[in-house]
Amino acid sequence: MASSKALPSPPPSTTESKQQNPQSEEMVTPTASDISSVLDSPANKAQEAHHIAFFNSIPWCSSLLGSTPNLIISQSVSRIIRPSGCEEDALISQTLNSPDAIPAYITFYSPPPKPTDYVNEVKSLIALGPKVNGWEGICHGGIVMTLLDEVMGQIFAVNKDSGAMGSKMPLLTGYLNTAFKRPVRTGTKEKPAIVLVVARMTKIEGRKHFCEGVVYGDEEGRNELARAEALFVQLREQKL
Repeated sequence: MASSKALPSPPPSTTESKQQNPQSEEMVTPTASDISSVLDSPANKAQEAHHIAFFNSIPWCSSLLGSTPNLIISQSVSRIIRPSGCEEDALISQTLNSPDAIPAYITFYSPPPKPTDYVNEVKSLIALGPKVNGWEGICHGGIVMTLLDEVMGQIFAVNKDSGAMGSKMPLLTGYLNTAFKRPVRTGTKEKPAIVLVVARMTKIEGRKHFCEGVVYGDEEGRNELARAEALFVQLREQKL
């Protein structure tokens, strides 16, 4: 897995960010329809900037992020620092958010022709440290599947935020069929390995959303390491 020769210090973990930014404790609890107050908090703005700077310090990542005009780059929604006591997205935002697990994670995509048009593809850059190992130096297969599931889920987050999906109801994974092509290697706390995860929406049938995802790494993200096909089912609206 490619890594930079001299990476900046990994972004602060959720706990560290809260200590450095007391304002994060004052954030209001987000609802499914409005998390803008959380996203715009000083703690999240600082974390987002740190993550983007982290990847821009790596030449091939910087080239990727600068290759498309008007690319939208942001901290992934599931990575945002949430109010104290809120356990939503805790696996990504808390458990794996540490300098030696997944110290940095961003999502990027090209804007659609119209703001409310559907975004069918998103990409993510993710840094992998030793705390996600199965075998030494190799990412645990369950974590690889988590990355695929996670980035596919960003498609829904992006389209809910723009209003393209209409319904704000959650989507749950129906299946995630994964083929492992090559080992997904990890790095060290000082030099984490970097993977590129690409997720696409392939079909929608009512509440069923079909996706595919690929993990790329090694040689500056050129090699396909794992691939998955997935079904996500959106929950029905509750009738009052």
